[in-house]
Amino acid sequence: MKILVVLPRFPYPLEKGDKLRAYNQIVELSKHHTVSLFCLSHQRVSEEQISALRPYCADIRVVHLNRIVCYCHVVRNWFTARSLQIGYWQTSRARHAYRSFERKIQPDIVYNQMVRTMYLVSRSKYPKVMDFQDALSMNTERRMDHSRGLWRYILHYEFKMLRAAEYKAFSIFDALTIISETDADAIPHKRNLDIAIVPNGVDFDHFTPLMKVDRVDSSPGQVLPTTHYPLPTHFDICFCGNMAYAPNVNASNYLVSQVMPLVWQRRPQTTVLLAGASPKHSVSRLAAADRRVTVSGSLPDIRAAYAASSIFVAPMQIGSGLQNKLLEAMSMQLPCVTTSIANAALGAQPGTHILVADTPQTLADAILDLLQDPQLSSSIAQQGNTFVRQHFGWPQAVAKLETILNEVLESKQTR
Repeated sequence: MKILVVLPRFPYPLEKGDKLRAYNQIVELSKHHTVSLFCLSHQRVSEEQISALRPYCADIRVVHLNRIVCYCHVVRNWFTARSLQIGYWQTSRARHAYRSFERKIQPDIVYNQMVRTMYLVSRSKYPKVMDFQDALSMNTERRMDHSRGLWRYILHYEFKMLRAAEYKAFSIFDALTIISETDADAIPHKRNLDIAIVPNGVDFDHFTPLMKVDRVDSSPGQVLPTTHYPLPTHFDICFCGNMAYAPNVNASNYLVSQVMPLVWQRRPQTTVLLAGASPKHSVSRLAAADRRVTVSGSLPDIRAAYAASSIFVAPMQIGSGLQNKLLEAMSMQLPCVTTSIANAALGAQPGTHILVADTPQTLADAILDLLQDPQLSSSIAQQGNTFVRQHFGWPQAVAKLETILNEVLESKQTR
């Protein structure tokens, strides 16, 4: 097949979940098919970044978005009752560039990621499959429930518009995919078109439990420079993620301000590492407020954060989709603690593969159980590692997508 992949962001570097998913899907699909890539970007994409995709793509077209123009489209959509983030990515320049690239490629099938770019491909004459990735409307609704004032009003508006866009997608695409059953259930269905579950995976050769780091002259309670590597030998607790992403910012503050005081009452020496790109001020200040908290910023290799820690905690309160950070930590054989919101997509067995808790007190109790009980910690780490290896390999995940693409193409050809 000639597959034209359409993305709202260039899928490299792999610091965001949508990029990680798209990149690995492209890598796997390219093993048996010809893949061309069309993507938008509001940041400059370097030649080095493009080179990371060239081995897997027959052709690559990146359209740079002017932020001022994008924000003008956001305002336009506000006054025309359409999704704000769809407006951000839906510029006339992007539409013209896509049509030109599609004519050049003449694909057998178009594979589009997320509702943000669905109107770019909506008039394509070729068979079309869209990956919701996760339920953006559910993500927005959860953020709305944790917001106040004007921002809550804006998020409520965007929730309604995204819900309408997700419903509209059933009329545009020949097949739809999503990351988990939980996210699929949150999408308003239309027609007799099911949403197929295509989970994420993890690179087991990359995220192995064998990596160790050497001690350097550093201590908790600081904001490390982004070039600082490797990390100190040991932290008790680690949480990773893009620290400019609202659900991760929220989880970081929740962990340090509400959960850790309960942990510190019983184990005051417990240290915390918050690792990930672009930390917001509200995250960075957590390290300034307590020397037991370290904020690393961006790391050349995120495995260093996992390898430098005893347990991984993902206290997600908002967000949607499958948390790649949990897959990576479990693949590196770290015992993990998370919330029901995050585990709903993961599907791990609480108490066997992972510990699940939903209040500050129960999260603190779970953390202390792992830190103080080596036998429990070892069992959760090993069982969690076995679980992700059985269910979340990239080849098996993308094989499901490949089957869907083939079925859509064959169905169109027989009509």
